[in-house]
Amino acid sequence: MTTFAKPSHIGRKISRIRELRDMKQEALAQALGTNQQAISALENSETIDDEKLKQIAKALGVNVEALKNFSEEAAINYFNNFYDNSGSNGAFAHGPIFTFNPLEKLIEAYEENKKLYERLIQAEKDKVEYLEKILKDK
Repeated sequence: MTTFAKPSHIGRKISRIRELRDMKQEALAQALGTNQQAISALENSETIDDEKLKQIAKALGVNVEALKNFSEEAAINYFNNFYDNSGSNGAFAHGPIFTFNPLEKLIEAYEENKKLYERLIQAEKDKVEYLEKILKDK
């Protein structure tokens, strides 16, 4: 029994790299000077000519070889190895270091909203006071 290797689907690779880069089809289309429908068609293509591939790679910020050789498994292994081996050089010996505290950000947002609501309430009070003054003058 023989097994045939499934041909590489370059469009899916482009799509996945675009998603990993947190880029929408519209943004890639704009970078390539085309429209979203054309990007959708590209991502459904099994093959793409080398010149177009160079343009896409540049727009995605990767090289052509990265596009051609991309695999989901390799990407996962890369990030797993990066995290697993990161303690060896002391960079993340105790896990990642966050530059912000999520709780502080939440409190900060609460304080900003509180100030906004206070200003809105004061504006409404000022309106009521102004309208009462107008009514009193009549």
